[in-house]
Amino acid sequence: MRTCFLAVFLLSWTRPSTAFAPRPVSTRCCKTRLPVFSSGNGDGARRKKKSLSDRTPQEAITLIQDILKAAIEAGPRAGPARTLQAYRAFATTTQEFLPKLLSQPSSVALPAVLRTLFERMGATYIKLGQFIASSPTLFPKEYVVEFQKCLDQTEPLPWSTIKEVIEKELGPISNTFSSIDQTPLASASIAQVHVATLKSTGEEVVIKVQKPRIDECLQADLGFLYVSARVLEFLQPDWERTSLSAVAGDIRQSMLEELDFEKEARNTIEFRRFLQDNQLLKQATAPRVFTELTTRKVMVMEKLNGVSLLDQDTISQVVQDPEMGTNTILTALNIWSMSVTSMPWFHADVHAGNLLLLEDGRVGFIDFGIVGRISEKVFRAVTELSAALVANDSKGMAQALCNMGATDKQVDIAKFSQDIDRVLKRLNGVETQVSVSAMADGSVTGRIDVDDTEITNLLLEIVEVTENNGLKLPREFGLLVKQSLYFDRYLKILAPNVDVMNDSRVMIGGKSRDSVSGEDGPINGERINGNQVVIDV
Repeated sequence: MRTCFLAVFLLSWTRPSTAFAPRPVSTRCCKTRLPVFSSGNGDGARRKKKSLSDRTPQEAITLIQDILKAAIEAGPRAGPARTLQAYRAFATTTQEFLPKLLSQPSSVALPAVLRTLFERMGATYIKLGQFIASSPTLFPKEYVVEFQKCLDQTEPLPWSTIKEVIEKELGPISNTFSSIDQTPLASASIAQVHVATLKSTGEEVVIKVQKPRIDECLQADLGFLYVSARVLEFLQPDWERTSLSAVAGDIRQSMLEELDFEKEARNTIEFRRFLQDNQLLKQATAPRVFTELTTRKVMVMEKLNGVSLLDQDTISQVVQDPEMGTNTILTALNIWSMSVTSMPWFHADVHAGNLLLLEDGRVGFIDFGIVGRISEKVFRAVTELSAALVANDSKGMAQALCNMGATDKQVDIAKFSQDIDRVLKRLNGVETQVSVSAMADGSVTGRIDVDDTEITNLLLEIVEVTENNGLKLPREFGLLVKQSLYFDRYLKILAPNVDVMNDSRVMIGGKSRDSVSGEDGPINGERINGNQVVIDV
């Protein structure tokens, strides 16, 4: 089977507003440059180091304003409490790792120490660890891999505490719910989920409840991280080229967005509308949100009855009915890739727990707290990249990545394309093992054997090759490709005999290949109606 790390990009990626003509491949690339300062001697390649004396009064005023704003947003209660928890976390972690560090320094990995510390420092740092794990274009490989282990399952809060939040947001529970299961369905760093029954209709729902004062905690921690980055850049202006404060700001915005359940509710509603507008509700769904029962801190939605896409029950069903597995994953793949081309954002966390195989056979998409947005520049470059990938044109792929990334030097396209070839060979050699067992009662069960870090490692290889050739890729590209690698993995497990490059069931921009191209359809790269690129393989 011929699979690829951008399988879901496949054949059509151009929005109507971004139609383009294919660019010729050059032998050198310097498409987007980082700032280069003149040295005063005419040598533009040599950058003058910026110093603190170059700072203007306006820059100092802006920094002070940022510091004051962060302090106000943090509030008076969070600071002391967070300081105490940080002290305890540092003390416990030091006590655990210091003896090992003194006796066997080589046995202590700094990423593991930092990940342990993050988990002990609470919600903000757990979410920060997850941000690191999902951002291989920003952080070193060893940290991305280690933070894949960052635990987000926490001890549940007492029902009395959760009840207080619900009633503060929605009023007395007895007015709305006939019953609520006091044992949580799930408990994570930011929220806790309970199953309930609506009093008005008897419908079973889930209530996602934000933990008390978690917003103050995140505001305080993230404000501190952002201000620290701003101060460091102010004192060491040359560090601005590392985009330290921009990364901190990105982290801050991304994580604070997860605190707004009304925003997550709007994302969920928009995705349901997308499914409805495209007559896809018979194939897939997202939870129906009860907007009248949703606030920034509480979200009530339909309970979808199903199991994870890679749950053992799902695998067992696929073993007995391979066609069911094929239909399920192709449905999920086609709908997700169509949403990327049709919507202003995409679901940026399609791990197996957020894709459900429902009892009625549909695919359920859940948890729209993390979404990604693609800039027009990256979107055009991804279109070029997917076209080159399908054509097995490594030079074209290298050029597309150059068009996407930022660089302060010229890139050797020939060398870059050779490095890409090696990554593709590594990718195509990955196999997932599925074992089948016959039980005493005559039933058949299946089990998957797959490395949980496989997806991340493959993406890291792509990022490493890119950076080794002098390029820095935007985070949105890493998010997008990681979802694609998830689907590549699901295809190997649930539909190993499907060739995504040639199978007619894999859609092109939401349409079948036949309906788009016909018998005498366009050849590679030809535009249809001026706005859609189809690559016929």
